[in-house]
Amino acid sequence: MKVFKIEKAGWEKGICRLAESYALFGPVREQDFHLFKPLKNGRRPDIPAQNTRMSVKDVLYPQSQPMFDYSLDKTDEDHHQLKDVPWDETPRAVIGLRPCDADAMTLVGRNFVAEDIEDPYWVRSLAATTLVGYACDNPCPVCFCTSAGSGPYHDASLDLLLADSDGAILAQAVTAKGKKLLAAAGWDAAEDDSLAETIAARKKAAEAKVRAHVTTDKLAGHDTIALYNAGFWEDVAFSCINCGTCTFLCPTCWCFDIQDETHGAKGRRMRNWDSCMFPLFTLHGSGHNPRGRKVQRVRQRFMHKLKYYVDTYENGIQCVGCGRCVMHCPVNIDIRRVIGLMNELDPDAEACDI
Repeated sequence: MKVFKIEKAGWEKGICRLAESYALFGPVREQDFHLFKPLKNGRRPDIPAQNTRMSVKDVLYPQSQPMFDYSLDKTDEDHHQLKDVPWDETPRAVIGLRPCDADAMTLVGRNFVAEDIEDPYWVRSLAATTLVGYACDNPCPVCFCTSAGSGPYHDASLDLLLADSDGAILAQAVTAKGKKLLAAAGWDAAEDDSLAETIAARKKAAEAKVRAHVTTDKLAGHDTIALYNAGFWEDVAFSCINCGTCTFLCPTCWCFDIQDETHGAKGRRMRNWDSCMFPLFTLHGSGHNPRGRKVQRVRQRFMHKLKYYVDTYENGIQCVGCGRCVMHCPVNIDIRRVIGLMNELDPDAEACDI
């Protein structure tokens, strides 16, 4: 793939050009962390920065998303009819996300796009968005991306990969959308094929800095019921407070709930993020809750990511190793430890009936 070198002055001019035809998003510092925010009024993406607290999932798949409007007023000609909420069709570009966040969107997409059905909200959002990744030369201490199917320079889910290079920025287009953005920014003028070797060398150095590693080679071969009844779940769940931090920060969690919000005779149907860690998540209308205990919900979270997903899609775990859940869990539950317990399950160990 061709590599382009962007000098600092060209970078600033390019961002200004892009703002004319794209709605821009990027990591912006707020207090002691970064979040993806709209880049308006001359605001620039804060790159290179460590992983944002919330992933890019919030841009493509909003935490609260309006779906339909309706009226309950019988004097309205179209009362009790659902009407699509207008959607902004402006092309968007997310500049400065880490490769692991982009890989997470590929995993999430497998839930929203299948052979016989697709989620139109996800499909049109992803189609309108160009993902411009920034290579991670200094991975966080909790990252384990290289053993979770991703990596500091992994570009398989990106449209364009950027990398630091002695004060300048190297750009490598991965898709047609990435090439289009390069041209729109005017960054495609300084092509230099020799820089591909520079990117390869920096990739090797960055991967060597990843400190944490996990092994998942035995998960697919383990019996599902044996893992489900493993004796370690009570220990794993002991300190959990069901706050849901892990699932809301996780870039690969996709659960949602649909609710109607009515004010007077007007209403709006909303799609809101939900979490398998919340007691109400599986509460039936009858009052029965099949996962009423905390340990059952904790087990569900890990079984889904590390066994059910593995068996369904046969392409690795539902995790990209970003380390957010490890870093921000208030009671220090570590998915890397749970992966180890599940992968090294002793089939002859005493089972637990939860």
